[in-house]
Amino acid sequence: MRPIETRYARSGDMRIAYQVVGQGSFDLVLVPGFISNLDLQWEDEGYSRLLKRLSAFSRLILFDKRGTGLSDRADPHHLPSLETRMDDVRAVMDAAGSGRAAILGTSEGAPMAMLFAATYPDRTRALALYGGYAHFHKWVMPPERLEAFIETAETSWGTGATLPNFAPGRVDDAHFAQWWGRFERLSASPTAAAALARMNAGIDVRGILSTISAPTLLIHRRNDARVDPEASRFLARKIHGARLVELPGRDHPIWTGDVDRVAGLIEEFLTGQPAVADTERVLAALLVTRIYDTAKLGDRMWSERSQRFQETWRLLVGRHGGRVAGTHGELMISRFDGPARAIRCAAALRDAAQQIGVASAQGVHVGEIEMRGAPVGLTARVTMQLATHAGRGDILASRLVAELAIGSGLHFVDAGRISLDELGEPLPVVQATSEQHLEPACRPKSKPMEPAALTARESEVVSLIADGMSNAAIAAELKLSEHTVKRHVANILLKLDLPSRAAAAAFSARHTGPDGP
Repeated sequence: MRPIETRYARSGDMRIAYQVVGQGSFDLVLVPGFISNLDLQWEDEGYSRLLKRLSAFSRLILFDKRGTGLSDRADPHHLPSLETRMDDVRAVMDAAGSGRAAILGTSEGAPMAMLFAATYPDRTRALALYGGYAHFHKWVMPPERLEAFIETAETSWGTGATLPNFAPGRVDDAHFAQWWGRFERLSASPTAAAALARMNAGIDVRGILSTISAPTLLIHRRNDARVDPEASRFLARKIHGARLVELPGRDHPIWTGDVDRVAGLIEEFLTGQPAVADTERVLAALLVTRIYDTAKLGDRMWSERSQRFQETWRLLVGRHGGRVAGTHGELMISRFDGPARAIRCAAALRDAAQQIGVASAQGVHVGEIEMRGAPVGLTARVTMQLATHAGRGDILASRLVAELAIGSGLHFVDAGRISLDELGEPLPVVQATSEQHLEPACRPKSKPMEPAALTARESEVVSLIADGMSNAAIAAELKLSEHTVKRHVANILLKLDLPSRAAAAAFSARHTGPDGP
């Protein structure tokens, strides 16, 4: 995507940075929350996804409020009123050549958006408010909590210390936490952040709510960590004709959680038409694998084993018909056309991790993802959370995976339900268990033999096992009876002293070069 040009609007004696993206039939002004940075927001997957969705149906006007991002800083000793800050919206619209626009106010930007709609009804096409409120101390923080927040900002700003206040569900996401630290530093200085917090503490627009005449949509997450959901329920009662939609989740920023659902609601509200299905999205099975050190190996040995596992991971994903989709911190993400291949690959990876000497935990889920680029969105986040919930050696999958894998020969056991931040109700989950196959009742405890110990036919069979094929599929491929294939599998496991088909797949991958055995 080409760089977005940043321009400046004059509002009084201040310069307000803004960007314009998209060529829709109407203008949409995004009034940001506590802090923002016009350039940095495009670097976050969720934020950029939101902006791309909004600019697909509108001419989207973005700006950094005074005191934040690329705009001029406010004097901490002479804090501007909400009316002064609200007029920055008008200044940006004038500079961008927008006579009338829909206004999207998020978090602390919502009171500014409401005040603008009440002050300039002729310039307000519609009003969408996400995670908004009318009175700061009542629905965001009482005075004592505010002082603690300001102290944190003044002493730890730029380290990501405020992340738990806004998105507690992303605290363990190392990549996002690092980005959030940069977001703090590049959006405001510690002094500016404290000044912004004090400015927001004075917000009280309850008296103007009844004067808002623009069509209004309210969106709020049911367990919002920063703004009490009662804030939007109050707005729904006081703004004539307002419609409230509550979504699951507790992370507050609009660019976290199910961004596509939020963008879809806004699109339908502003255009009168449901969001058009994204043809660049496909149904896929995602596998998220994580490994960790339980033996306290030491940095050097852990690094060596971790690197060895990642090499094995890439090889096994390819052998099972999948595609490596990238890493997310300590998580390794791969995608498959079907859940059976994902589960079989997970089993092979579990065995490979054991043999390398590291612990593994894996999650599998099915849903829509982008055809291009690294998986993002709800499906990816659910799968990552499944991998996080999985115990040592576990393959934890959503029940949907088991339902779609019926007839594959895979076996699952019920694992109850787990609560995930972004789902409205607990997700039913299952554990993938070892496949049932013909195995010798007793194996001699001999040293595993090299691949040369296998016959030519057995080598063919183990190669097809590594490709994720069932006994029936192997029988059809080699024109053998299924019973004969089972006998070959039993002999392979006996000769190589391996516990399962998955282990045989891992063995085959390790002893196969890029050009074949």
